[in-house]
Amino acid sequence: MDTVMQDTSPAPAAQKPEKKEDSFPVFLLKLVVLVAIFRSFIFSPFNIPSESMLPRLQNGDYLLAAKWPYGYSRHSLPFSVGLLPETRVMASTPERGDVVIFKQPPLNDIDYIKRVIGLPGDTVEMKAGVLYLNGQPVPKERIEDFEIAVSPNTRCYSVQFAAKLADGSDVCRYPQYKETLPGGRSYNVLDLGPRAQDDTPPVVVPEGHLFLMGDNRDNSEDSRFPAEPRRGIGLVPQDNLVGRAAIMMWSTDGGAEWIKPWTWFSAARWNRIGGGF
Repeated sequence: MDTVMQDTSPAPAAQKPEKKEDSFPVFLLKLVVLVAIFRSFIFSPFNIPSESMLPRLQNGDYLLAAKWPYGYSRHSLPFSVGLLPETRVMASTPERGDVVIFKQPPLNDIDYIKRVIGLPGDTVEMKAGVLYLNGQPVPKERIEDFEIAVSPNTRCYSVQFAAKLADGSDVCRYPQYKETLPGGRSYNVLDLGPRAQDDTPPVVVPEGHLFLMGDNRDNSEDSRFPAEPRRGIGLVPQDNLVGRAAIMMWSTDGGAEWIKPWTWFSAARWNRIGGGF
């Protein structure tokens, strides 16, 4: 009987096709698209350039805003490019007390940040520095003064609020109050004393709009004033919403210098980083 010899040597391994690596321009394009999607629909960074939201927000704060809570419109996209409609899709109404980022054209196309006070149908007015909602005063409780260190980002509103601590450091000391909205939402506000904006006529918030105010009540251009440059923002359409303040990711007193890396750390307000809203 003939013997059939079998070749038991291993078959040559199939060669895997070489994986083609992306070129740097392709990688960069993918990165840009990914960042644009993240900033447009998930989170986006914003910086605070003024003191209109003291005491909660300080000049030099950097926060992340959640983009999905109120829906999406063209204002959700960087530079408000017209790839989405003017009116929001997946829209929802903010809650009183939310800190919101929005745009208010035709004043300009920059980002504003204020607190939601009046919803559609609400009547909002101020009487002797007290906020009234639908004819009822919002509880306003005097609490300890708010102190903030004088720095390149912070100067006192006037000399009457300048003070020194026991260690000799300069601070601004402002009268502070706790407001509690219907429903129980509380936050702190500053009241620097009698001002013209302490008394405003009742305003009924129309459908699709919001009445927004700064927590620094005597140093905020908000819905108490008409939408005019360097005066106010008027009533803000909900379609102009960009997002809701979510978390503090960085804060600096403005004392850092690029050529002095150690100042990047000494200028940081470490105790403010990571706080929510």
